[in-house]
Amino acid sequence: MSPTSDQSDNELARRAAKGDDEAFAALVRRHKEGLYRLLRRYTGNPEDAYEATHEAFIAAWRALDRYDPALPFIPWLRTIAINKVRDLGRRALVRRVLFGTRSTEEGEALAVADQAITPEQSFAATQTRDRLDRAIASLPAKLKQPLLLTAFEDFSQDEAAKALGISTKAVETRVYRARKLLSERLSDELRPTH
Repeated sequence: MSPTSDQSDNELARRAAKGDDEAFAALVRRHKEGLYRLLRRYTGNPEDAYEATHEAFIAAWRALDRYDPALPFIPWLRTIAINKVRDLGRRALVRRVLFGTRSTEEGEALAVADQAITPEQSFAATQTRDRLDRAIASLPAKLKQPLLLTAFEDFSQDEAAKALGISTKAVETRVYRARKLLSERLSDELRPTH
């Protein structure tokens, strides 16, 4: 039976766990863009986000036999993805320490012109988004994770707490601190120098 758009993630995951490649491909198609956006914000680097997204789906495929279909699929997948980003960060740190190499600088974003806005407005919006992405990527992981899940992935604080293994109050506190730190960093960046 071919996967259909009305099948739930949990049903597709159940089928994929039994070896249904088409069901897993449907999950990938359904969630790859959202997962990439989350990891792009997390890393601040499109190449790292792409690699972590790819690795997350591979890891999810291998771990489907351990997935509990009674639980929501998306938080499970996002947890795997965030762990893959951490793995990439550790590997990059080892390379820098051992070989003195640095990760690739973030490339220029390609923007598709919208007829309703001017090129200057498009450029300004891209610059603002890039500054925000870099500022978010520079946050400590314990602040970044709850912020991304609640502000960008529409998790409730309770859902984020469960996904991260911390209390709801800790999520609330960390999101507040992350927003405050982001505000300070972005204000400092935009402040004219004399």
